[in-house]
Amino acid sequence: MGSRLRLVHLDASTAQRLSELFGALSDPTRVRIIASLLGAELSVRALADAIGSSESAVSHQLRLLRHLRLVRARKDGRQVFYTLDDDHIAELFQRGLEHVHHG
Repeated sequence: MGSRLRLVHLDASTAQRLSELFGALSDPTRVRIIASLLGAELSVRALADAIGSSESAVSHQLRLLRHLRLVRARKDGRQVFYTLDDDHIAELFQRGLEHVHHG
C-alpha cells in the first residue's frame, strides 16, 4: 500500500476551496466536459457535440469551471476555445477514474 498524506491542520479557507473543487466534480455534465478536454482544446460547440448537450448548457457549466480555475479560455476571433487549466486537473480526473474503475 502506498504512503498516505496526512494533513495536520486544514484552515477554513483551504477547506472551502477544496470543497468547491470537489463540488465542481459532482456534476456529470462537468465531468464529461473535463473528460473531453483531456489533451484537447475545444470550442463550446465542439464540447456540446462531444457530450451531446446544448451550447448554452455547456457555456453555463464552463463559467463555473472557469471560476474555479479548472478550465481556461482562449479567444480566437469570435470563437472561444477551452482547455484544462493545468496538469493537476487532468491528474485529479485520472485518479478519480482509476478509483471508480477499481471498485
